[in-house]
Amino acid sequence: MKKRKFKKYTKLEKMLEIPREVVSSDVKITILGFDEIYIENYKNILEYGESFIKINIFSGTINIHGFNLNLEQMTDDDIRVTGKIDSIEFEEA
Repeated sequence: MKKRKFKKYTKLEKMLEIPREVVSSDVKITILGFDEIYIENYKNILEYGESFIKINIFSGTINIHGFNLNLEQMTDDDIRVTGKIDSIEFEEA
């Protein structure tokens, strides 16, 4: 995986109305019901199991607890987790 430095949103990017998640390394999380979560701008996967997934992001970690969790789609920048999601925890670095 390629390493990226943490970049903040600048005044110029704000004036040009460029979406923050495009120009920064901020994480964007989309939750679809209790069955799917889509995470953009992640670094790597720290732990993976059927009931627990720990994902490293630029500002900390995301812990996903549930049942029958699967990594359905992965690229260098985004990941999709499916299964019965019970809880999501955020740990700031």
